Parts: sequence; structure tokens; C-alpha cells
Amino acid sequence: MPMRYRKLGQWGLKVSEISLGAWVTYGDAVNDLERIKQITRIAYEGGINFFDNADVYAKGLAEELMSKALLEQFPRHELVLSSKVYWPTSEDANGRGLSRKHVRESLERSLKRMGTDYLDLYFCHRYDPEVPMEEIVTTMSNLVERGLVLYWGTSEWPAARIVEAVQFARANGLHPPAVEQPQYSMLYRERVEQEILPETERFGLGMVVWSPLAMGMLTGRYDKGVPKDSRFERYPQFGNRFLTDENVKKVKALKKVAADLGLTRTQLALAWVLRQKGLSSAITGATKPEQLKESLGAAGVDLPQEALERIEQILGRARG
Repeated sequence: MPMRYRKLGQWGLKVSEISLGAWVTYGDAVNDLERIKQITRIAYEGGINFFDNADVYAKGLAEELMSKALLEQFPRHELVLSSKVYWPTSEDANGRGLSRKHVRESLERSLKRMGTDYLDLYFCHRYDPEVPMEEIVTTMSNLVERGLVLYWGTSEWPAARIVEAVQFARANGLHPPAVEQPQYSMLYRERVEQEILPETERFGLGMVVWSPLAMGMLTGRYDKGVPKDSRFERYPQFGNRFLTDENVKKVKALKKVAADLGLTRTQLALAWVLRQKGLSSAITGATKPEQLKESLGAAGVDLPQEALERIEQILGRARG
């Protein structure tokens, strides 16, 4: 099915419902520029226009590699590019967080690495309790005013802090956050459904979610343990989070639901996430072309109510 595009909440920007992210992929699992170009071409030709990145992914190399793969092949105006700021990028006292100094300097470096003079989206990668909300919001709003950033957003922020940022911006004539980026999947859902979505929908924010496949757990790759050179082998902390006997049983049971719909479990998991009307895009990762092609098969899929009910019976209430 053709890719669909969703508005970023109340805002005018439209993003592909399936997007491609650089985390734990470019410059980390994949350094081969030709393979990265192949993957990004598949994404672009499959209708993906939103490409997500961050200054700390592979210590900046992810921004460089994805930029070369994108901007050497495709027109800038057709792309929605993002990056993030918060995590340490140097050892000095101001080399992390959301201070005006670190945000400005981090953005300058990201723009240079990505080979562009503006970002469509710029995320505060976590909430920074050491910086006043006034400083965070005025700094990000100023970047929008200067045209360096078109929209700014939050990632993994507590719901109360998102609301505080929106209300401060509105009260002071500033640009509010337009999007939140939380983790969300069949196996990690409570926080988003109970805390985040009600507030983002109330205040008109879009939502782009990361790890919709639960770090690959929902693909079925770990039905029989941890394969060699898999993500859980390279990053055991992810396996420790999701690889439980209970989750293995759930993922195996989902195989029949997916098959009855003519889908893979990857496609079922993505379509399930995208059932949320308040969600703008599901960010996927890919180290191999065939992985991305499979994910693209979820584009345009609407799960019938009967399937959603079967899924709920299997999942129960996933924690998170």
C-alpha cells in the first residue's frame, strides 16, 4: 500500500507514518556508506520523508553518514530531518544538558555534520531539571525565530513538563514544542497511553515514537533465544529489558494473528502502533535492506477490530 502522511499534531508539517532512524544503526552497526545509501534509497522510494537522528548517535558519525546518504541523492526540500540535544558531547562542564550555551553549540555542530542550514525538527533529548523552563523554551523558540529549526520538540519528557513548556510558551508569545518522541510498542505502552497521549492530544502536539518493535523483540527473531550478531547480543541491556519467557510467549502467539492478516509480526507491530490517531510516525531502524522493505509493508495498513481484540487478549496489559 502507498505511504500515508500524517500531520504533526495541530501543526502543518506532514511526516511519513513510517520513518527511518539512525540510532544503533548508522555509524554503529553499519559503517558502509554504500549500504547506508542503499537503505536510505529504499526508504525514500518507499515514501519515507522523515529521517531521525541525534548528536550522540555514534558520537556524531550517524549524522554525517545519514546526511551523505540523503543529501547526495535527494532534494533537501523533500526531506524532514531531525536531530536532538541533551546527552554529553564533550567532557567540559557545559558539554551536556539544555543550557542555552550547549544547545546553540550542539546545533551548530549538528548542522555542519548534516550538511544543511536548518533542521525540520529539533528535540530536547531528555528533560533537564538543572535548567529553568524559561531558559529551555526561550532558547528553542529563538532557534525557530532564526530559521535554524522549523519545529522543536521533546523526547522522553514527563507529561507534566511537556504541559509546563506549552503553557509557558503560550503565556509568553513563544513557539511551543510541537512534538514529543517517547518509546512505545506492544510491550511498552502504559506510560504513553495513560500519561503522554492524553496531554499531547489536548495541547495539539504530534507524537513520533521510537522502538515500535521493542528493540526487535516483536519481529520474532528471538523466539528461540539470542542469535549471533543480533541486537540483543551486541546490546544485552536491551535483551534484559524485553527478553522474558512471558514476552516470548506473547510474540509467538502474535504470529497467528499476523498470518491471518497476511502480515509479518514486524508489520503487525507497526500497524498496531499506528492505530493511535494521535501518533504521527513510527521510527524504525534497519541494518539490512530487507529489514526496511519488511517494515514498509506496514504502510497504509489498518487493523480490523477483531484483530485488535485478539491482540489485546494476547498482550494483556504490557508494562511501561
